Amino acid sequence: MAEDVLDTIIGVGAGAADPKAAAEHYQRGIKAEAEGDRYRAIEEFRKAAELGDLQEYRFKLAMHLDLVGEEEQALAIYEDLASRPQPPVNALVNLSILYEDRGDIARAEKCLRQILDTNPTHPRARLYMKDVQASRDMYYDEEHVRDVAKRNALLDTPVTDFELSVRARNCLKKMNIRTLGDLLKVTEAELLSYKNFGETSLHEIKQMLTVKGLRLGQGLEGQFGRVRKDRYEELRGTVPEQVLNKPISVLDLSVRARKALQLLNIQTLGDLAMRTEAELMGVKNFGATSLVEVKEKLKHHGMALRQLE
Repeated sequence: MAEDVLDTIIGVGAGAADPKAAAEHYQRGIKAEAEGDRYRAIEEFRKAAELGDLQEYRFKLAMHLDLVGEEEQALAIYEDLASRPQPPVNALVNLSILYEDRGDIARAEKCLRQILDTNPTHPRARLYMKDVQASRDMYYDEEHVRDVAKRNALLDTPVTDFELSVRARNCLKKMNIRTLGDLLKVTEAELLSYKNFGETSLHEIKQMLTVKGLRLGQGLEGQFGRVRKDRYEELRGTVPEQVLNKPISVLDLSVRARKALQLLNIQTLGDLAMRTEAELMGVKNFGATSLVEVKEKLKHHGMALRQLE
């Protein structure tokens, strides 16, 4: 259905792909945009999108369609862009605004969370998130409230209510993991780093979580995961934000250490400082030497790895 709408707007399939011609139409659209001729810009961007599938072609088309009042068409294109593996940040921001204008607060918030999960300091996303959350407070979303209540009840369930082995139960108790919610705040590496906690217990716990559609570390994900949010605020209180946002490359790490951080998708110094020793040691081929190296390099920037509570 959505693809049919896009075919109507962009005319996908009307002609064979022609990247060179698409790029020419795009440049004409940029020129028309600079001259203030919005409707000519729309036609050029539309032709570019017909002949080439680059995200910037569709984004420009959606943006100008929205500006001339063609909100439905803009919405369809933005939704298509948002469904892609690496959607343009500006497309997500604009889509969130359209959703908020329609009163679809949940979808607006979801778009902004996509941005903030990977870039917690993005200024526009943070600003609009405040507006969206303020809007949520203005509406009583009965279904949302019911879903939150059900989720909270599930997360508050004691781990002793689940059929786990004695060894797994005892280890969780000693790690002060009392509820399902507590369990979602630890990673596989953190569990395996604990004395007497082995692969069998890990498999047992992962199976139990999978049945409920959950996974280890899930509670740490996103800007609004409580543990990481608190840790990030703690770091901001002691380290300048520009330092937190510095890329990992400034540490000049060894190849082995650098590859391990890449596997964990650690991009900035702030990302690294929110990880624990156990998480790093859980990566294959990351040993004590690499750990010492990372800790020393991080210390030079006034930071340290997160400590397990």
